[in-house]
Amino acid sequence: MTETGKPMRIRQHAEAAAGKVAEILGRHGAGEAAPEVVDAIEKAILAAVLEEHANCSSLAKTCCEEDRDLAHKIAQEIDRASKVLIANLSSMR
Repeated sequence: MTETGKPMRIRQHAEAAAGKVAEILGRHGAGEAAPEVVDAIEKAILAAVLEEHANCSSLAKTCCEEDRDLAHKIAQEIDRASKVLIANLSSMR
C-alpha cells in the first residue's frame, strides 16, 4: 500500500524491490538499480501473478464440483481481474 492507502501497481513494487537490491548490492560496490533490474523484477512479479491466477482458477473449478456455476463465475472474475492487470501493465510501457 502507498502512503495514501491505495494499492501499489506492480511497477511500483518492482521499483521498490530494485531499490532494495541496489541498496544491498551498493554495499558491495554496485550502486543504483538499472532499469533492466526493474524490468526483470516486474516480469517476475507478473509471471508469479499469472501462475497464481491459473492455480486459483483451477482450484475454484475443482473444489466446487457440486456448484459448477459458482466455480465458473469465480473463474470468470479471476480471468477479468487478470485481463485488467495485463491491461494496466501494458499501459505502463
